[in-house]
Amino acid sequence: MGYGRRIDTLCSLLTAAETFADVGCDHGYCSEYMLKNGLCKRAILSDISKGSLAKAESLLAPYIRSGVAVAVLGDGFKGVPPDTDEVLIAGMGGSEIVSILSDEKYGFIPKRFVFQPMHDGEKLRRYLLKNGGYIERDFTFEDGKFYDVLVGGRIQPNTEQQTYTDAEYEFGKENLREMPTAFVKRTKKLLNNVEKYLLQPNLQTESRIQLEERARRLQGVLNGEVK
Repeated sequence: MGYGRRIDTLCSLLTAAETFADVGCDHGYCSEYMLKNGLCKRAILSDISKGSLAKAESLLAPYIRSGVAVAVLGDGFKGVPPDTDEVLIAGMGGSEIVSILSDEKYGFIPKRFVFQPMHDGEKLRRYLLKNGGYIERDFTFEDGKFYDVLVGGRIQPNTEQQTYTDAEYEFGKENLREMPTAFVKRTKKLLNNVEKYLLQPNLQTESRIQLEERARRLQGVLNGEVK
């Protein structure tokens, strides 16, 4: 696709949809991918930043002029109908995404979503599964930094809710099951950082106990013992 590994990975997870919304669209590359490849009939480009939205408007000007794309300056799901078929939110914190989903006026769980939280993935997983969402993909990939991506949607009526263990909420079900290279690499890096902290001579006892427990948990993940 040629947008760079992070954007290409996100685009590869998008599917054909009547309506597509890119919330926090920034440059608008994912919307361009959807429109250029005929994967959606209508795209909504949304951003709270006027400058960021302007970049997307410039990139997608022909689509906007023809009426198949619309740019919305606003926060969260403002201007995004609840019946939108597919929603992408990438590059925000998990807590920010939860705030968008849970907003009293505009919030909803999309029919299908691709979420790429920069942090607080556990909080996002817990919110989704406790508020009518399901997760079908949930893995870590690398593009200079490590990224988590969650793919799923809104559960259908009378559908059984998924269950996650505490470890699956924390690390991601697919990561623990498949142990993808990027996830293992990130876990080793986290463990190495904890071990460096433990070498500090003036650590308070409580801090040392917490760090030792964290090290054991991360090593347990790498050993396949944490499920």
